[in-house]
Amino acid sequence: MFACDLQEHQQHGCTPDENCTATPEGMNVIAPNGNQYINMTPGLVQVAFEGLISPDEKQTMLPGQPKPLETKLYMRRFAVLIVFSLYSLVNAFQWIQYSIITNIFMDYYNVESKSIDCLSAVYMIVYVPLIFPATWLLDKKGLKITALLGAGLNCTGAWVKCASVRPDLFGVTIFAQTICSVAQVFILGLPSRIASVWFGPKEVSTACATAVLGNELGIAIGFLLPPVLIPYTKNDIDLIGSNISIMFYGTAAVSTLLLVLTVIVFKEKPPLPPSQAQAVLSESSPEDYSYKQSIINLFKNFSFLLLLVSYGILTGSFYSVSTLLNQMIIEHYKDEEVNAGRIGLTLVVAGIVGSIICGLWLDYTKTYKQTTLIVYILSFIGMIIFTFTLNLVNINTVFFTAGILGFFMTGYLPVGFEFGVEMTYPEPEGTSSGLLNASAQVFGIIFIFIQGKLTTDYNPCAGNIFLCACIFVGVILTALIKSELKRHNVNMGITNKAVQAVPVESPSEPPTNGILLKSALKVSLETSI
Repeated sequence: MFACDLQEHQQHGCTPDENCTATPEGMNVIAPNGNQYINMTPGLVQVAFEGLISPDEKQTMLPGQPKPLETKLYMRRFAVLIVFSLYSLVNAFQWIQYSIITNIFMDYYNVESKSIDCLSAVYMIVYVPLIFPATWLLDKKGLKITALLGAGLNCTGAWVKCASVRPDLFGVTIFAQTICSVAQVFILGLPSRIASVWFGPKEVSTACATAVLGNELGIAIGFLLPPVLIPYTKNDIDLIGSNISIMFYGTAAVSTLLLVLTVIVFKEKPPLPPSQAQAVLSESSPEDYSYKQSIINLFKNFSFLLLLVSYGILTGSFYSVSTLLNQMIIEHYKDEEVNAGRIGLTLVVAGIVGSIICGLWLDYTKTYKQTTLIVYILSFIGMIIFTFTLNLVNINTVFFTAGILGFFMTGYLPVGFEFGVEMTYPEPEGTSSGLLNASAQVFGIIFIFIQGKLTTDYNPCAGNIFLCACIFVGVILTALIKSELKRHNVNMGITNKAVQAVPVESPSEPPTNGILLKSALKVSLETSI
């Protein structure tokens, strides 16, 4: 007998416009305790049916819950996001402030270009060994402690730099930059964590992109301000030192203000979770979590390993281009330090626009794999264009090609973060993001020294061709990634496992008057009685 009328639809919690198809009677099962199991969407859902379903139980429920888990969005999330973005901005500014005026710092401290390159590379060198204790701390002690460490170390490093403004104190500058690089370890892994813990499923990718945007904007300001604040006065070392002091003291003052705001604004998490994915995680026991097992799980995920390498290649290429940009521009355009900074600004501002657009696009479409691959391919094309137009006579062409390269290469950063979180859920966001950043730092170190060597021994074109070849390998690896959106599926009430109902009289679950599913799975009813 087939039931497909309005009354049956209402009793079983589906609407009249859903397709109703019959399931053969042979698919029904009678349990030993007398419960009758009815196959809904054969092979996927089994429902324990006992009598009629009361009208107030039309909604599928999570296991052990009398009602769907409650979620809520709080206005504080915007304050948390803004404060984090700002102190991430200052940290990124301190990373690039030396490299963009390499020749000036070479003269002031009387060192070679390799020494100034090391002030950029130290950010990457320090990150790799410290990422594991940093992500452990984030998972065990939480968001607020990690944020305070990042802001505090960033402020400390900025003040130590103020004491390094003397030609014979290059060692103090290295020490100060090392402190800032340690702060970065507690900053770079937070965007996806902040987005997941504080923002809803329809805004999580945009929030992550905004958090990453702060770091990118810091790089942009780092390209723009140092050449303006510290003009090249080769024969006046005292004036150079005075200008460097202005930059360092200004940075320290801003860092102090942001540390105070971090103490005031940051909270561990909102009172209620912002999404079903976070609600499910909050219901799990802390004793069930193992940091070691989480790392093992990530390294067993082949798709994540492919993303780990491809993300490292593209982001490492961006770090290398940013670090060596001054040297590349000066090689072809003499005395253009200010324009070198402006080209770097163009590179990053275009990337900021790309990040925002990609974040909005992901929130709207959830097409993580397709978006990641397309952006990667376009970054490869942009790198080729930048490489073969760098030595043209007109510097305006470099502005244009740098903008194209930055739009896609920098715009890729939040896309990779969010794709990694999606495919590794329910592993902690900070762990997956931390590993992605570690990969980027490793490739960044390698690329800076190889590209720097090729640029010095041959020409900038040789170094850029090397990066093009590496990015092409990254395109192939990205194409091989299998897309599995685990977090999105939980938010939408979809799982890849067979969803089985628990019999109403099961001693392991509280009694109800109707059906209880182990997933909030939205299905069209296919009933046979």
